[in-house]
Amino acid sequence: MTEADTSLGYEQARDELIEVVRKLEAGGTSLEESLALWERGEELAQVCRHWLEGARARLDSALAAREAAAGGQEAGRGE
Repeated sequence: MTEADTSLGYEQARDELIEVVRKLEAGGTSLEESLALWERGEELAQVCRHWLEGARARLDSALAAREAAAGGQEAGRGE
């Protein structure tokens, strides 16, 4: 992933990836152009994975905190 890619938001990377896939599926490009598009698609997919993994980690953390808080409240009720 390049430094420029790390500044892309998820939606930007996803939209560009969709465009890359569209161009590849349409065909009509040279082998060199196709390879360059494929490489760019791989980079964009990595950016999307990075954002999704970060979102998953944040969700997991929030759920764990909520469960811990709920467990602490229930422990307090038993006294």
